[in-house]
Amino acid sequence: MPIDIATIKKVAHLARLELTPEEENQLSVDIEQILAWIDQLDEVNTEGVEPVIHMHDNINAYREDEPHNDLTRDEALLNAPQKEGGYFKVVKVI
Repeated sequence: MPIDIATIKKVAHLARLELTPEEENQLSVDIEQILAWIDQLDEVNTEGVEPVIHMHDNINAYREDEPHNDLTRDEALLNAPQKEGGYFKVVKVI
């Protein structure tokens, strides 16, 4: 599938890239090679192969979302750069 320079320029503009004419020509060749490589996938026999949705068989292998308080206020403020009265002290932003 030939990629013309106009397409390269359009994609470069959308990606906010400034390409030299030499880079445009090289990119056109590179993209054609990539697309030719991808076209080789059409030659692979995938008859009877299940589509891969996940790389593993685990479904929703997350823990239950149960609230708990493992961190005390003093532990939370331990590394605070500034604290006052048991709270984080921050710069006033308006």
